[in-house]
Amino acid sequence: MTRNTEWGSTVLRVTLGAILFVHGVGKLFGVGPVPQPIPEFTTFLASHGLPGPAVWAWLVGLVEFGGGILLVLGFLTRFAALAVAIDMVGAIVLVHLPRGFAYTVGGYEYAVALLAMALSLVITGPGSPSLTNLLFGGEPFWPKKE
Repeated sequence: MTRNTEWGSTVLRVTLGAILFVHGVGKLFGVGPVPQPIPEFTTFLASHGLPGPAVWAWLVGLVEFGGGILLVLGFLTRFAALAVAIDMVGAIVLVHLPRGFAYTVGGYEYAVALLAMALSLVITGPGSPSLTNLLFGGEPFWPKKE
């Protein structure tokens, strides 16, 4: 990876992590600029016909909160980004797709951007300045490049 790519991954990772952290805090603690506490989010998911909506609400909240923290720190980045990508595919298919493209009407535009960011991090990894690189000198839990 080139130095520019390494720093590009870092900028992408920290930005996506911060966005997810804010949404996760809103779900788990009901505070912040995007408050949607678990009971409210559970009702929202149930209204879309999702079975076991409370389990999914907690899972999404934990992925957003915990994944956001991991991404900002650059620890287990590819795994956190993969969890986020799966979360975004679910959000797109179950919630946003029927509303069309535009974010302003609840469409999939924003979720697709977050999905693309997450997939980019799955492919590229955390970038050089990351907790994983500091602690392990690389990514010990991800298959090595040939």
